[in-house]
Amino acid sequence: MAGLHELRFTEEKPLLRGQDAEMENSDTFLSAVDTDWKEHDIETPYGLLHVVIRGSPKGNRPALLTYHDVGLNHKLCFNTFFNFEDMQEITKHFVVCHVDAPGQQVGASQFPQGYQYPSMDQLAAMLPSVVQHFGFKYVIGIGVGAGAYVLAKFALIFPDLVEGLVLINVDPNGKGWIDWAATKISGLTSTLPDSVLSHLFSQEELVSNTELVQSYRQQIGSMVNQCNLQLFWNMYNSRRDLDINRPGSVPNAKTLRCPVMLVVGDNAPAEDGVVECNSKLDPTSTTFLKMADSGGLPQVTQPGKLTEAFKYFLQGMGYIAYLKDRRLSGGSVPSASMTRLARSRTASLTSASSVDGSRPRACTHSESSEAMGQINHTMEVSC
Repeated sequence: MAGLHELRFTEEKPLLRGQDAEMENSDTFLSAVDTDWKEHDIETPYGLLHVVIRGSPKGNRPALLTYHDVGLNHKLCFNTFFNFEDMQEITKHFVVCHVDAPGQQVGASQFPQGYQYPSMDQLAAMLPSVVQHFGFKYVIGIGVGAGAYVLAKFALIFPDLVEGLVLINVDPNGKGWIDWAATKISGLTSTLPDSVLSHLFSQEELVSNTELVQSYRQQIGSMVNQCNLQLFWNMYNSRRDLDINRPGSVPNAKTLRCPVMLVVGDNAPAEDGVVECNSKLDPTSTTFLKMADSGGLPQVTQPGKLTEAFKYFLQGMGYIAYLKDRRLSGGSVPSASMTRLARSRTASLTSASSVDGSRPRACTHSESSEAMGQINHTMEVSC
């Protein structure tokens, strides 16, 4: 693991531009241990959103905004990942904001009869209200499955609010008539939790009926209101294709303008969709990470590997983790794979940084496309 230990973070460069004075005092960072999580219900054009947040915005530092998969909520989807010790070494530098899809939070009241659940586009359009409410300048989104789709749609509609995206198990394709019919038939022969489990976990995990699958079967049935879940499940299955194409592939192609890290487990249900999404994104700003032995929920089964990848993703964007404790090189990821990933991400944006070490916003359309186009840092890394 010597290769990883050689990747040192310099403490002379600020985390963000204009934050030199703030960086002189490491006590200004939010502690994952002594900072309480606070719950909010945010009014949006399409109803209330339940949000759980830790910390408050400081300067130009972005928020880490998460969105969970269908069948889950922020606790079931992200607790293992964000409670991972090394991940907390990263998140204490940022305000963290977990968004629960309408009616999916623990203890949510059941929606009344006839309630029209927001479409996937409307779910994305609810997020600017969250950004405005807390005064975020922009966010780095972390989404899984349905949440990854919502965040991708959010970035397409509001590109200036999104600094970067980590999309786990994202499927850019809507369901065709055959898929729709298969879902309907499956719904007649399977319980809702079982249908959701087939979306979340690999076939191997389901056949083996691992302890993880058993645990999630129980928690999906008890922690998420089943009527509300059915509405979210139906809406996700009626989604349309994400309107994205690789730049230059079609006239006036739309694409995600920010750096993107695509993540999927090997043989996971979403593998084909993530591969196709990778083919539709700008190769100069996309990293593709396929994780072996991680099943359908890599953020749950392999939090160490994902933490390491996320660290290098942030580093490549110009956010250097101001860590006195170097435990992030603890050996959870093969050094060769992650060193290549780190080099690809760092090279892409280090060349675009200003002379004084300040960090430009690399994701917006205001940056020079010529400079970005010189480097292709799409990486297919199997960890």
